[in-house]
Amino acid sequence: MIDVIAGFLLITGAALATIASIGLVRFPNVFSRMHAATKPQTLGLICILLGVALRLQTVAATTTLLVVIVFQLVTAPVASHMVGRAAHRVGLIDPDRLTRNDLD
Repeated sequence: MIDVIAGFLLITGAALATIASIGLVRFPNVFSRMHAATKPQTLGLICILLGVALRLQTVAATTTLLVVIVFQLVTAPVASHMVGRAAHRVGLIDPDRLTRNDLD
């Protein structure tokens, strides 16, 4: 049963990572691409790492994978915020398309 759950998590994570990569190519602006780069990619990576942890079932591997998950959850929002802020400062953002602009 654990192998089935691990397989499901691995396939789900791979699908989410694939969807994120398609979004990076297809979305029109920086904010949409930031969304694709952080949300489904992060959830996809977490699903893959949980699937690997279930499959390996060792304390050392599980601890390492949990550390990777924590770092991903900490760094992805910060990196996305910095990319959005830099895009705004350079002028890649159309201010007419924003409903609210707290940076001006």
